Amino acid sequence: MSTPANDGRVPLIEPEDLPVEVKRENEYGSLGSRDYLYQVKSLKDEPIQRPIIDTPPYYISLITYLNYLILMILGHVHDFLGMTFQKDRHLDVLERDGFAPWYSKFESFFARRMKKRIDDCFSRPTAGVPGRFIHCIDRISHNLNEYFTYPGSTSMCLNLSSYNYLGFAQSEGQCTDAALASVDNYGVQSGGPRTQIGSTDLHVEAEKLVASFVGKDDAMIFSMGYGTNANFFNAFLDSSCLVVSDELNHTSIRTGVRLSGTAVRTFKHNDMAGLEKLLREQIVLGQPKTRRPWKKILICVEGLYSMEGTVCNLPGIVALKKKYKCYLFVDEAHSIGAVGPNGRGVCDLFGVDPADVDILMGTLTKSFGAAGGYIAAQQWIMDRLRLDLTTANYSESIAAPVLAQIISSLKTITGELKPGEGKERLQRIAFNSRYLRLGLQRLGFIVYGSPDSPVIPMLLYCPSKMPAFSRMMLQRKIAVVVVAYPATPLIESRVRFCVSAALTKDDLDYLLRHVSEVGDKLYLKLSSGRASPPEDGNPPRWDIEDVIARTAEDCKDNKYFVI
Repeated sequence: MSTPANDGRVPLIEPEDLPVEVKRENEYGSLGSRDYLYQVKSLKDEPIQRPIIDTPPYYISLITYLNYLILMILGHVHDFLGMTFQKDRHLDVLERDGFAPWYSKFESFFARRMKKRIDDCFSRPTAGVPGRFIHCIDRISHNLNEYFTYPGSTSMCLNLSSYNYLGFAQSEGQCTDAALASVDNYGVQSGGPRTQIGSTDLHVEAEKLVASFVGKDDAMIFSMGYGTNANFFNAFLDSSCLVVSDELNHTSIRTGVRLSGTAVRTFKHNDMAGLEKLLREQIVLGQPKTRRPWKKILICVEGLYSMEGTVCNLPGIVALKKKYKCYLFVDEAHSIGAVGPNGRGVCDLFGVDPADVDILMGTLTKSFGAAGGYIAAQQWIMDRLRLDLTTANYSESIAAPVLAQIISSLKTITGELKPGEGKERLQRIAFNSRYLRLGLQRLGFIVYGSPDSPVIPMLLYCPSKMPAFSRMMLQRKIAVVVVAYPATPLIESRVRFCVSAALTKDDLDYLLRHVSEVGDKLYLKLSSGRASPPEDGNPPRWDIEDVIARTAEDCKDNKYFVI
């Protein structure tokens, strides 16, 4: 099978009846050169800096607001005319037979008149493994995405849309072999030799491996990552406690905090001065009305923020946690396995002792190619959580094939299984992340995030450019994820490139060529060059040939990035 060529030709490969060698290449590309590897270095001796946020010209912000204003005006005009002359098409927002409408006209406006118009850019159905390439099932939109029909064909696209960071989601390889063997021994449900009530020996082995990997005494694994966060806080906190939360924390954390009934205060993203001020105020004020001291204060952050591509300032947070005697919770859903010299997350990246973080949470769906989540902490915390945490009592346990996938991928990363492969995967994703990020910056795009983050947000701004970019990339056989309000600020619509170790440099060159072409057509190259200063007299916006020729070597030098 041929990889995407540098001349921009689209690779077309039929999904059915492929030889094993071709299938493996489609799911995990061969390393072209040892030069395309990068060993991440610990930041222990380097202070973390606030990233330079490049901003577009003022007229871009003005045009973006005007875009939304026009869309809202047209949407309300459409609502008025439709509810006056076509009531049968708006039964869900109109009172009928004395019953209240199913939806509020105002609250459902954004979903009906804005999101629905670009629904073809979201939730695209796929088939097969989300590896280097992904098979998108073709569909035809009718009546402005009212419904879709399916002709029965698929399109093979370069995959920049999946959280398969280390490429372990494969139909061939040691992880798949382990999962199939577990089916023979345990079946597809949770059964087999039991070592404790409700757990198989695979559960126990997986929990021990996770605890050892993240540097904690013990761990619990759960069948759903979202549910891990949504139920943890209820067991650890009550109404006499306080959560101090980063404003960009994931919705699963917010759901869990609401369910616990605890008080919550937020601070600006990665603002250490604001966090310290908030902690001091809350310690002095205490609980509302009674002014009693808080029973617990829990600082809650994420290791890697999936919408921004930034890492938390863990050394600064740990220093404040020790100073004010608080608990610290770190959600490593996107950082575990993908960040750090050894893939052990933000503690590994910053050289922070995991003992300084009270609770480490993570998901097993991304870097490990499996499903579920985990909580890891000191033994006394885990002993209590095993009694109080409702997730373990009221949810299904993880099935044996998923556990086998977790165990085999962890052992690959640590070198116990297939020595050297895990290290290569970590070095490949580090190189790919740096190369793509610096390449986009040199082409003139505004890009957010930290240099080693596998999530690379590229700003689009105008809402009309979001579906245009997504559709134009799909025409070029590239699958991407576009994101907008309410997941991001209103005027900061973006595309999130999700980098994988399965991608090759040729794949990224192919991507850069087409992104550059589409960026010129949609007028997306808005960078001032502040975030990536020009070197050797080069302008803020480079030619694509210069980017491909020079960026592979430059991306290994930290002087081109803000750490």
